Amino acid sequence: MFRVGKNLDKYSTKFLSRRKVFLMDLAISTVVSVVVAIIAFLLDVEDVFSRSFDIIWGVSALVGSALMFFLLKTNAIIIRHFSFKDSFLFGAASFGKAVLMAIALFFSRCLTPEVIVMLIVDASLSMVALCSVRLLMIYVFDAYKARVRELERRSRVMIYGVNDKAVATATRLRGAKRYEVVGLISNNHQIKDTLIADQRVYCFDEAKSFEAEVRRMSLRGVIFTAERDVVAEQDKIVRYCSELGIKVLIAPAVDEVTGNPAEHLRIRNIRIEDLLGRDEIQISLDAIKANFRDKVVLVTGCAGSIGSELCRQLAGFGIRRLVLYDNAETPMHNLRLELEEHFPELDFVPIIGDVRQPPRLDFAFRTHHPQVVFHAAAYKHVPLMEENPCEAVLVNVFGTRNVADKCIEYGVEKMVMISTDKAVNPTNIMGCTKRLAEIYVQSLGKEIASGKLAGKTQFVTTRFGNVLGSNGSVIPRFREQIEHGGPVTVTDPNITRYFMTIPEACRLVMEAATLPTENRICVFDMGKPVKIDTLARRMIELAGLVPGQDIEIIYTGLRPGEKLYEEVLSNKENTEKTSHDRIRIARVREYDYADAVKAVSELETLARAVQIPDMVRLMKEVVPEYISNNSRFEEFDKK
Repeated sequence: MFRVGKNLDKYSTKFLSRRKVFLMDLAISTVVSVVVAIIAFLLDVEDVFSRSFDIIWGVSALVGSALMFFLLKTNAIIIRHFSFKDSFLFGAASFGKAVLMAIALFFSRCLTPEVIVMLIVDASLSMVALCSVRLLMIYVFDAYKARVRELERRSRVMIYGVNDKAVATATRLRGAKRYEVVGLISNNHQIKDTLIADQRVYCFDEAKSFEAEVRRMSLRGVIFTAERDVVAEQDKIVRYCSELGIKVLIAPAVDEVTGNPAEHLRIRNIRIEDLLGRDEIQISLDAIKANFRDKVVLVTGCAGSIGSELCRQLAGFGIRRLVLYDNAETPMHNLRLELEEHFPELDFVPIIGDVRQPPRLDFAFRTHHPQVVFHAAAYKHVPLMEENPCEAVLVNVFGTRNVADKCIEYGVEKMVMISTDKAVNPTNIMGCTKRLAEIYVQSLGKEIASGKLAGKTQFVTTRFGNVLGSNGSVIPRFREQIEHGGPVTVTDPNITRYFMTIPEACRLVMEAATLPTENRICVFDMGKPVKIDTLARRMIELAGLVPGQDIEIIYTGLRPGEKLYEEVLSNKENTEKTSHDRIRIARVREYDYADAVKAVSELETLARAVQIPDMVRLMKEVVPEYISNNSRFEEFDKK
């Protein structure tokens, strides 16, 4: 990895050798003696006109200096640690040299009063010169180190692009304490080497040319100003940077920054999420704000990845009160601190509670009377739920029923349930429990809409796939494994998943809540599937390491209930259009409410009694498309 100031800092941590210091002092002392002789010549000192005097003067100065420096070990004094008391040692060496010169001149019958004055001047000037040179070197060294430290604080970076946003970012970084912009990067060779905003434009077609500039300029990073550029350059500039250990950074849009731009431009390291980015999701922000303004909103599972992001977004919509509901104490505490810091005007109430406990839910509804409920509380980890199926049923099915029933009882306007793509043709306990929750909520909503059951609540269910960076998901796990030196574990080299960022998913949830989608299941366009093996390799490269060399990748095999490929959520065959191009309505089998109530009640009884075989058989009976995969429950599938 290249470091800033690598060339400048080449000698800053080293000491001059004693031999070099000795030769330097010898040269200084001898030159002073020669200068004194020249001055005496110019002042018409008669003795200096003798050639024999000049030879004796010069040789004795050289020999005398060498002898005194050797005897007094002046070259052992480290120059950068030179102190006032060390000057006495150089004074002794200088006057000792003068005494030795006087002895040599005495035996040569050249020692006169004028020469004695010359020797005194020589000794004084030698001491001053030796000390002054050291003080000057210390000053230069300190200035040199200050420059190196400044360069270390101010990373030398290039900015990708020559568009308005890139140029604006370069302008905003002028005078910044952290970054020093040294050029712009473009793919347009027609503007190569031109100047834009006083910055030279570079074009790199191969890694060698990029590496040469990195070395020449001690480059520390490349700043992108648009996520689409990161995606477009992930096999070129991003890869070059990864191979050289150069940071890849991303800056926000200019209009997102307020205040002093040089101080508040929040540049961050690029993440794997940026390389998987898609076109920005457009949402009806005004309609969403109008839908939630001045309302009391309750979020179950608020401390989880999706729940906490919903809270962050809701906090900016002008809601009257935000009711937080979760059974995880520490994550709830962390969320509370975050909301207090970033949204000091927000009226929010944290409630520690479990959706499996109807009395605790009743307290929350009775006390705060929420008008909108986002139900994000769920158990989500597939292998863990295969091992604990009864808890999956109690939380994901019975818990959802409790929340939905309280919405009816207290006249909630709308309940939005968070589901998963694993509910589509489920192969595991977790996916089946989420499908059962969907069945109950949808059948309940239709029962109300048909007038068979009193109530006014509208129910909206949203399905989406994996979210990037959620608690316990693959990306944080890979990141942790890389930080610990590997190995990185992938279940299968061919396994693929659909991914969406947490903010993307939450924005679509908000949008779905504003559309006429009551009693329907909304599915999101998840883009193209991502190969997990490729994901792991790119994360290793972004860390400046080489997959298979620095970090080993191990394939562990599919886990219980795990699919090799996830179902496509939103194709034309299984969905219908909505007014939003990224949200569609799933075509699913509809259930009678009475049948759904009966099934959920029986499953609850079996789960509480831990009658696992009977419970799983009933689950497969209610959801016939539930076919276990790589699971101990395959024996209950109909042959």
